[in-house]
Amino acid sequence: MSSLGGPFWTAGASTNDFVDLSVPAWAWIALIGFIALLLLVDITVVHRKAHEVHIREAAVESAVWVSIGLAFTLVVLVAFGAGAAGEYVSGYLIEKSLSVDNVFVWALILSYFGIPARYQHRVLFWGIFGALAMRAIFIFAGVALIERFDWILYVFGGFLVYTALKLVLGGGDEIDPASSRFLRLINRLVPSTPEFDGQKMFTVRNGRRLATPLFAVLILIEFTDVLFAVDSVPAVLAVSREQFIVFSSNAFAILGLRALYFLLADAHARFTYLKEGLAIILAFVGVKMLIHGWYHIPTWVSLVVIAIVLAGAIGLSLRSPAGDEVRGH
Repeated sequence: MSSLGGPFWTAGASTNDFVDLSVPAWAWIALIGFIALLLLVDITVVHRKAHEVHIREAAVESAVWVSIGLAFTLVVLVAFGAGAAGEYVSGYLIEKSLSVDNVFVWALILSYFGIPARYQHRVLFWGIFGALAMRAIFIFAGVALIERFDWILYVFGGFLVYTALKLVLGGGDEIDPASSRFLRLINRLVPSTPEFDGQKMFTVRNGRRLATPLFAVLILIEFTDVLFAVDSVPAVLAVSREQFIVFSSNAFAILGLRALYFLLADAHARFTYLKEGLAIILAFVGVKMLIHGWYHIPTWVSLVVIAIVLAGAIGLSLRSPAGDEVRGH
């Protein structure tokens, strides 16, 4: 029986003020199996045929994905207790908010390479697999580093504060697909064709197996996700050190990114204060890491701050002249 009230497996308060769980293998198998089931239903039922995803469909799918992500809070609450549930929600909100920038970068890449709207979901679907795998690697490596070298928290915290300042003062680094050395390297290493063949990543031309533009774009999207993971994973580790909570919160936030992309891809101008909001969140979690040796900011405080900043950034954006102009079109 958990000291936090979780009846299924043991959990307890850790010495570093975060929940400390003992998660059995079957729980991990169940989590990964559920995620795989969701993806299977999405690709074989909802998006079996290539089609353009319109705003109405994207809004419904976004609501479903968000509902699933938030509903998992109840699973964490029943199994691990209120402390773990608070860490899960905090991690989910952080990852979801930081992922919005990822969505706009996707829009830039897909638009630049002229990927037809009916094929975009398939590219992003396979991109999710890579994103989940890379986040898992980052998460387990990050937790292992923290457990072995406590001082790494100061490095993570300083990096997040630096990133926040760069967002506000320098505007961040814009990703230009045209000047991507990474993409040019892919085209050199993998024989490619500029022609599409439906939703296929590879096609056969004159007896040669060639990569279509969808493959190159998929690799570039995976590369950009690595860059975003460098920010988001340390940020989530500021509110939880338990791998199961960090991975599940990341996974459920990422699963809904495709629907969020089709909902928000053309609305970048509307979110005029999003960058400032994300900078505040990054700075807050960075400071939380930097002062952890002297004071631990409670999880509920982190959750309240993140929720208020997100609501404020969205509210101010929608009330701004730019937001009114976008809505008027």
